Amino acid sequence: MTILGLNYYFHDSTACLVVDGKLIAAIEEERLNRDKHTRVFPQMAVDRCLKIAGLTYNDIDHIAISIKPTHNLGKKLLHCLKNLKSFKPFINHEFVHAYNKQKGFWNWYKYHWKSKKKGPKVHLIPHHYSHAPGSFFVSPYKEAALLGIDGSGEWATSWLGYGKDNKIKCLGQSFFPHSLGSFYEAVTQFCGFRTSYDEGKTMGLAPMGDANIFKSEVEKIITVDKNGKLHFDLSYFNYQNMHWKRCSDKFFKIFGQPRKHGEEIKKHHMDVAAAFQRVLEDKVLEICDVLYKKTGAKYLVISGGVSLNSVMNGRIVRESQFKDVYVMPAAGDNGTALGAAFYLYNGIFNKPRNYTHLDPYVGTSYTNEEIEKVLKGAKLSYLYHEDICEKAASLLEEGNILGWFQGKMEIGPRALGSRSILANPAFPDMKDKINAEVKFREAYRPFAPSAIIEAKDEFFDLDVEAPFMLKVCNVRKEKQKVIPAVTHVDGSARLQTVKKDLHPRYYDVIKKLGDKTGVPVVLNTSFNIQGEPVVESPKDAIRCFFSTGLDALVIGNYVLTKD
Repeated sequence: MTILGLNYYFHDSTACLVVDGKLIAAIEEERLNRDKHTRVFPQMAVDRCLKIAGLTYNDIDHIAISIKPTHNLGKKLLHCLKNLKSFKPFINHEFVHAYNKQKGFWNWYKYHWKSKKKGPKVHLIPHHYSHAPGSFFVSPYKEAALLGIDGSGEWATSWLGYGKDNKIKCLGQSFFPHSLGSFYEAVTQFCGFRTSYDEGKTMGLAPMGDANIFKSEVEKIITVDKNGKLHFDLSYFNYQNMHWKRCSDKFFKIFGQPRKHGEEIKKHHMDVAAAFQRVLEDKVLEICDVLYKKTGAKYLVISGGVSLNSVMNGRIVRESQFKDVYVMPAAGDNGTALGAAFYLYNGIFNKPRNYTHLDPYVGTSYTNEEIEKVLKGAKLSYLYHEDICEKAASLLEEGNILGWFQGKMEIGPRALGSRSILANPAFPDMKDKINAEVKFREAYRPFAPSAIIEAKDEFFDLDVEAPFMLKVCNVRKEKQKVIPAVTHVDGSARLQTVKKDLHPRYYDVIKKLGDKTGVPVVLNTSFNIQGEPVVESPKDAIRCFFSTGLDALVIGNYVLTKD
């Protein structure tokens, strides 16, 4: 059975192929069309997934789409009737947009299959069932509490549930406009960043501020009831009226003037970001307490855009009653393509669970021959190294910043060692240098460490593994001066633990650096510049290399320098 999973309704369009219950390929359309967070139909991603799998359109048996537009329709219409001033944007968003998206899909469908009788069966999977339940089916747990949190999906903003084997039970939902995602989007806009795009900047800014200054005021906004349902004081916001300006005048009166894009970030912006971040974490921990009491499960699966808040996830690991948390590498809307496919296979068709998504490297790859053809075509000078990891480790030891392009591309927003920029974290000025000369982004923004799994306990205070870089932990105090370039101002780090069997080449370069320096940790950030998607092809990598302050490009077994 071959299932094509699709997300294309809102942002981060993605396609995946699941064959007999196993993920064969998954690719975000932005990597191919070079439009970050693209909303277009993932035509290129579909074609590339089929190519990787060695399949054709005729081999597709089912299509699982991670949205069901008619789901919760009554709740949507009731909100519209209560908020008539938002009638026009509501109609545009919920009906015109939905019609255009559906029309585009069916035009694509008819192009490849002349009729529904001959083509694959199409399944519309509710958005939040494509989040947490879909993630549960690929998690390592046979039983778990389930939590989905985002801005909204078919009007639901949070979804609480329980999963055991192939069975899913919904334990409660919150509905728009009572949304933790929209709450965080509002403070992101207040800080001068783009919503549904730059929330990571807000999370990185928060440790620069004092959460206690505005925390008591922010706490007035949200209440979590005994069933885990969210209740908001909406007088602070405008987003409930479908207004682009997400904060109300009351918000500005209490928290101060917002920052315009490009302006200096002032202390009160940092303090407000810190308070919103802290309250987000506290309220999700309250929901976790409710879920634990309701389910008694030892583990939690969390999904949705808010689950990309790795600081929050770190606190769940440390402070909740759950032993560990599974957050799939593409936990936002991009991952709903996978979630929809697996919910169809395991949840609806009730097929046995036979796949665990612990390998994020499910995208495109390029052979040395393919890479060299591009290098020769561009008339570039390069050197071949049999032991490429030894060469890369030497370059890192010397303080060089590397573009690192190896193996299959990752799925999700975090670079995990296939399309990464690497540096030696022992150099105190390395963070500022990369922000200014390579990434061209705000100086305060931190970089993440990747450590071989054997070094985790020596350098970091984290009891569990973090293979997808989605759990923030503390750097041990005695090691903070050893790896200053990846230690944030509050002593934390967004760690990635690396195992040899999952990515042997990435593991080896970190270990060899450790053999040379005593520190088996690298600074790892995505191989791109601000505003662009992560590189996908050798051409993308070469373009990024020559347009930034990277010192060397390590691509396959080849090394390019700018000497």
